[in-house]
Amino acid sequence: MENLPAIATLILSCANQKGLVARISQFIFQRGGDIIDLDEHVDKDEQMFFIRIEWDMKGFAVTADKFENEFKPLADEINAVWEVKYSSQKSQLVIFVSKYDHCLQEILWRHSYGELNADIALIISNHETLRHITERYKIPFYFFPITKENKHEQESKELALLEEHKIDTIVLARYMQILSPQFLEKYPNNIINIHHSFLPAFIGADPYAKAYERGVKLIGATSHYVTEELDEGPIIEQDVIRITHKDSLKDLIRKGRDLERMVLAHALDLHVNNRVLQYGKKTIIFS
Repeated sequence: MENLPAIATLILSCANQKGLVARISQFIFQRGGDIIDLDEHVDKDEQMFFIRIEWDMKGFAVTADKFENEFKPLADEINAVWEVKYSSQKSQLVIFVSKYDHCLQEILWRHSYGELNADIALIISNHETLRHITERYKIPFYFFPITKENKHEQESKELALLEEHKIDTIVLARYMQILSPQFLEKYPNNIINIHHSFLPAFIGADPYAKAYERGVKLIGATSHYVTEELDEGPIIEQDVIRITHKDSLKDLIRKGRDLERMVLAHALDLHVNNRVLQYGKKTIIFS
């Protein structure tokens, strides 16, 4: 028997039906799986069922390469959308950055302390500004200057590089470029962005300036998956901080950056630990 991954995680959604939790957990139990975590949710408005279930693969009768065929009859019977992932298969990340370093620094710091369940394969930027930071962490840095004239060519080179490194997740850590539809279609549901606003408020550029002009009492940050609609992708994580009339625009930006780095790091942690299920324009976040 092949060496089995330590932990398997099944994420599944389907129309709500009686006995789903019992049927899925029984499937795992009957094959010797030891369930160690289970979280399920029913959307009563849409009558949809969602579940995330983890089990220890030690003693499990089905090897990883045969699980899909073994589980498929049950999945087909309940008409489920599902995927299974294993703890031995770490996400392979690339971080895209421009000139702001706070989100990049937070992710690299957490990764250096073993807090991020992923491998950071490389960092890509449209500026040379942050190369010195990546060299400190000994992560390869690639510089692709972007103009209107060369955007398609440069994105093609970037995609070739990502394919070479078998990248599965892209993190936009304040990357100040809009990715083309052709780029996005290569990584559907696997590009994570941080927007310096509590979406859907203040979409687009300069949200802090817009918030300051409006005299808001709360500012926020939002991490979401990237879609072709600017800042409209499914939201993974958000947070806010209170401000007052005494705060200047500079204060808003400083406080906002603290939020951005924490929100993006938390969203990324949820993603790489397979705790996010995308459903339409929403996400189900499993605790």
